Amino acid sequence: MTRSTLEAAVAANHELFMQTSDRIEAVLAEHGLTHATAQALWAIDPDQAPPSMKTLAGRLYCNAPNLSFVMNQLTDRGLVERSPDPADRRSRVVALTEHGRRVRAAVIEATLALTPFARLGEDELRQLVDLLGKALDPAAEEG
Repeated sequence: MTRSTLEAAVAANHELFMQTSDRIEAVLAEHGLTHATAQALWAIDPDQAPPSMKTLAGRLYCNAPNLSFVMNQLTDRGLVERSPDPADRRSRVVALTEHGRRVRAAVIEATLALTPFARLGEDELRQLVDLLGKALDPAAEEG
């Protein structure tokens, strides 16, 4: 792969991210969210056990003080609740409230409807997911 091809891929990824971010701005504003708080909501899967703050910080690639700031915003809006981790009382877990589940679902629905990826067909999306998974695979870095 030539540097120009890699550069084109990185530029296209950035453009897709920026277009999607711009297109969902109104939805985020409607729910009083920033991109950071929306991303945090997305990272909390309501069908899984509530993640610890440490796990959530890893998912969001942020440090503890930044995560606490985002979680305070979400808590103040009634979208999440923090509680002691039943497995480790020194840690805290984060769970969506019912309101948080509804807002999360609305943000995800709007994002999926407005992303440029929505123009792709099912086979193209599968291929894209496979390629992105390969690029994100930490084992590939070790190889």
